Amino acid sequence: MSGVRGRFAPSPSGRMHLGNVCCALAAWLSVRQDGGEMVLRMEDLDPDRCRREYGELLIDDLRWLGLDWDEGPGKEGACGPYWQSARRDRYEQALQTLRARGELYPCYCTRAQLHAASAPHRGDGVVRYPGTCRSLSARERAEREKTRAPALRWRVPEGTVAFDDRFLGPQAMDVQGTFGDLLLRRSDGVHAYQLAVTVDDMAMGITQVVRGNDLLASTPCQILLMRALGGKEPRYGHVPLLVTGDGRRLSKREKDLDMGVLRQRYTPEQLCGKLANLLGMLDKPEPVKARELIGLLKREMLQRETLCIRPQDWTGEY
Repeated sequence: MSGVRGRFAPSPSGRMHLGNVCCALAAWLSVRQDGGEMVLRMEDLDPDRCRREYGELLIDDLRWLGLDWDEGPGKEGACGPYWQSARRDRYEQALQTLRARGELYPCYCTRAQLHAASAPHRGDGVVRYPGTCRSLSARERAEREKTRAPALRWRVPEGTVAFDDRFLGPQAMDVQGTFGDLLLRRSDGVHAYQLAVTVDDMAMGITQVVRGNDLLASTPCQILLMRALGGKEPRYGHVPLLVTGDGRRLSKREKDLDMGVLRQRYTPEQLCGKLANLLGMLDKPEPVKARELIGLLKREMLQRETLCIRPQDWTGEY
């Protein structure tokens, strides 16, 4: 093996749609082209959104497509378990490390209070935490805890985090200036995405992350956390999001071209062929097995933020 370890880490909050499948294919091809190992991890922390049955459907859909994995559900390895809901003790250990250094503090703010206190950053809808609870006295904390269980926030250091995205090139962000102190555990005890994904990528030895462009802004946050916890960040690459002609992103909530529909219309080879054509690996959409695409995915094919599709092109005959 090459020492490369990549992962596909979906959230089982609904059936995969075409955009999820495109991202899964890109991540899988990137690892396989580098002769690496693929890890499948289910990011099922949120009990309000994630369901075990969605995870099982996701596993079945990936197998149907021919996108295999070396470690994950059904292929247990030394880095398991591979469902985040079974890894909470690891996230608590990471919190204890940060707590011992005095880098955590309780936050009693509600979502409504946060939105009222901070205007969206740069007009993109990102709300910066203004540090409301950062310097509360012990007395103030005790008073607020009478009416609300606290969340936990991490004191984010100031400064710019820079990294070189495999597909989009040099990136830089001031995390403190953009997001403020990061939420690491919600008031209901659920660990935050930024903490869980960072801890798991470290624990699983992930060296390569290929994922959707919607997570680009999360990368500097995870790099900072990983450095604080003593880890080495993987090489990140963010692939284009699929959007419709009016710029709307595909979503699980809207059930946009989900795998239930796609499996009724196409064989695995037909669907892989259409995706390969969309990404520029094939000149026309012809049936092909996923493994036959290994070596065809090129960096320049992914150097854009979005890929526009016409849903009607995915609803007719092949």
